[in-house]
Amino acid sequence: MTHPATRHAPSPSIVADRPFAQRHKPLSTSIVCLSFDFDAISLWIARGATSPTPISRGEFGVVGTRRILRLLERYDVKATWFIPGHTLETYPDLCREIRDAGHEIGHHGWSHVSPVNMSLEEERASLIRANETIRNLTGAYAAGYRSPAWDLSANSVDLLIEQGFKYDSSMMADDYTPYFVRHRDVIEADQPARFGPATSLVEMPVSWSLDDFPHFEFTRTPAGILPGLMNANGVLENWMEDFLYMKENLDWGAVTYTFHPQVIGRGHRMRMLERLIIRLLEEGAQFERMADVVAEHTRRLDQLNSQTA
Repeated sequence: MTHPATRHAPSPSIVADRPFAQRHKPLSTSIVCLSFDFDAISLWIARGATSPTPISRGEFGVVGTRRILRLLERYDVKATWFIPGHTLETYPDLCREIRDAGHEIGHHGWSHVSPVNMSLEEERASLIRANETIRNLTGAYAAGYRSPAWDLSANSVDLLIEQGFKYDSSMMADDYTPYFVRHRDVIEADQPARFGPATSLVEMPVSWSLDDFPHFEFTRTPAGILPGLMNANGVLENWMEDFLYMKENLDWGAVTYTFHPQVIGRGHRMRMLERLIIRLLEEGAQFERMADVVAEHTRRLDQLNSQTA
């Protein structure tokens, strides 16, 4: 099936029907977003690693996803799953289980290919194709987008706004506080940066330090080897300290952890993830889907603006 690279913004009715946009109950002051990038084999296909062994590494993501779903159900935790269109169409039954468990499904490209080197039309076509796959599964387009490898092109922000997205989760200019994404920055090596205007797109910031992949996964790249294989207990302590800093120093905030089922799904790491959830609950964390946090962020800003008007 072909997908023409033409403008295809969601209709207003479809955007309004997104399931997480209607929440009005205020959230806790110390929020945790668990996010899972269910890349499966698309991660390795995007790297050109299509021989049996790397593909099998991606397949383990299916095993990990089932384990994660059971764990989240045990503690009644709702999460956000960023799923490439390739994974949605390769494992539709499992993705329906994610949907039926009440988790948010976000956009993660079509086949985990970074948009950085795509043309405008190629990137638009990829957004449209994967978004249609998400709509077929959930009945609505995704509210949120996370770029493969956390990298954006010069066109990405404008395309996300064009396609009706409410938030992005690919950038790192803050750690606990959502912010509005700029566009049309001018960045030159021999000149001061000229920042463009803010847009309506909200950023849910991320960090490599709060991502399981660099801590745990052994990967060969053209630039060298990413050793990973860190002690899970040490990583757990780092991740807890990030939450505790937010709790002690911010009146309101959200910390986002990023996991990959093919990484965190290994036995000792699953035990660590369970301990993380338990300790966060003991410290008063409230687990939320990312779209709910964006809606709360918007509500709080509207309330602040009305008070200062």
